Amino acid sequence: MYIVIMGAGRVGLNLASNLVSRGHDVTLIESDDSLCGNAAAELDALVICGNGTDTKTLEEANVSEADVFVAATGNDEANLLSCILVKQYNISKVIARLSNPDHEEAFKKVGIDDVISPELTAAGYLEKLITRPKVADLIVIGKGDAEILDLTVKNTKVIGKKISEINPTDDYIIVALYKNGEITIPKADMVLNDGDKVSILVKNRAVKDVVKTFTK
Repeated sequence: MYIVIMGAGRVGLNLASNLVSRGHDVTLIESDDSLCGNAAAELDALVICGNGTDTKTLEEANVSEADVFVAATGNDEANLLSCILVKQYNISKVIARLSNPDHEEAFKKVGIDDVISPELTAAGYLEKLITRPKVADLIVIGKGDAEILDLTVKNTKVIGKKISEINPTDDYIIVALYKNGEITIPKADMVLNDGDKVSILVKNRAVKDVVKTFTK
């Protein structure tokens, strides 16, 4: 997959590094000379020192051949303008970083596929870790309407029961069971023991109840 990223700051550089490590072809656009030089030294990818809101720079990055374009700078106006310019190349997916939530509607009106706010996402993640101390880890999926929780079984109401007796429901499903340090795909006749670790896909509305069900 070929991805063009505008912005070699913390978000853009880390994203580019992760994509390159997974074998994707990446071009990074950055207007700041020092950030550009840093990215060129760190990445096994094409780094273009230029303005991603300039059509010539975008064409130099062969944006018309890209599968995905990501505007990842910390400047909402620059991200919005670059995405508007890129839309004319009929790229399959256009993603923009958003710093100010008040600008989200403007991004959506021009047809940007996904608008992401790393700062708000991180804040939301930290808030959930603080308010859900019994959750070992969590992953937000979809559009934020579901999560995968890692829990340790402690509730006597589920200890000793078979997976089939408690799973699945309309609100959750156990997607993984960890026994003796190994991950197992749950089977109907498996029994939950005290201290077992489970990964559960759960709808947001049911998170509180599910945590109580397995850990209370």
